Amino acid sequence: MTIADDTVVTEVHGAIKWFDPARGFGFIISDDEGPDILLHTNVLRNFGQSSVADLARISVLVQHTSRGLQAVKILSIEPPEQVGGPPISDLADTPPEVLAAIPFQPARVKWFDKTKGFGFANLFGRPGDVFLHCEVLRMSGLSDLGVGEAVALRVVDGRRGLMAAQIAAWDRGSIEAEHDRTANAPAGSAEE
Repeated sequence: MTIADDTVVTEVHGAIKWFDPARGFGFIISDDEGPDILLHTNVLRNFGQSSVADLARISVLVQHTSRGLQAVKILSIEPPEQVGGPPISDLADTPPEVLAAIPFQPARVKWFDKTKGFGFANLFGRPGDVFLHCEVLRMSGLSDLGVGEAVALRVVDGRRGLMAAQIAAWDRGSIEAEHDRTANAPAGSAEE
């Protein structure tokens, strides 16, 4: 009988098999075709997300435990491969490079209903709602959002008002907002 060495950690690349935020865990399929790897919600939250989309690409540090393989740290998450055009028709006329140039803005989820397929968020320091569509969420590598969750949004003015073109972990928006604030500060100001 072999006892697992809890101190050995290896880097593994793979894809999300499934993740259920309500149950608090999911599994990763390794590119090396090994056994499934447990992904606990606390590890995902430490990365700055509360959910992850099925088939999203993921790189993690894995620990061999007596109960099997378990992710202990997420190194990166990439959204599932996009097949075809944009996730929703409102984004069809905007080239991908233009969307990628839009800065992320910090926001908080007002509500999101996975069953209905949409929800709304509020940008920090700005009035009004930003529409969140489930396909944009999925193409951003997420599967669900919780009320009050902090996120970062790339926002466009769609046919029905402001809408998210991409959704990321909240720290991406706060880092870019801080960078913009200090980059736009007048020369000689205390913010330099």
